[in-house]
Amino acid sequence: MRLIVILILLGLLTACTTTVLAPTSQLVEKAIALQLEKTQQQLNQQLDLDFQGFKINHLSINQEKPLTIQNLLTYRVRGTYNLTFKLPKRQLTQPQKPFEVYLQLQQEGKTWRLLLPEKIGKDTEPVWHSYLIQ
Repeated sequence: MRLIVILILLGLLTACTTTVLAPTSQLVEKAIALQLEKTQQQLNQQLDLDFQGFKINHLSINQEKPLTIQNLLTYRVRGTYNLTFKLPKRQLTQPQKPFEVYLQLQQEGKTWRLLLPEKIGKDTEPVWHSYLIQ
C-alpha cells in the first residue's frame, strides 16, 4: 500500500512539473512566426508574391506532448491558427492552418528553442536544427 501511494505521488509530481514547464500559447505563436520567417523567402519565390509580413491569430493548441530530444525536455505542440499574409494591395488569409512545432527547454530552464527536423534519408533519424525563440 505504501509503495502504491508513493508511486501515485511521484506520478502527480511529474505531471505537475511537466505542466508548469509546458510552453505558453505566446511562446508557440513566436515559434510559428520564426518558422514562417524561415520559409517566407521560399514562398515569395514559389508564389511570386511580394509578402510584406504576416499576422497569426486564433491560435488553438490541441496537443502538447513532452518528449526528450538530445537529452533535453522538448514538447511537440500541435494545433491550428489563422494566418494572414500582408500583400501590397490586399491580404491573403488561410484559416484553420494546422501546425506542428517542436519546442525545447534549454538546460538552465530560462530559454526555449524551436527545433526543425531535417530528414536526410528514409531510415535515418532526423537532424535537428535549433533556433532561439526571443
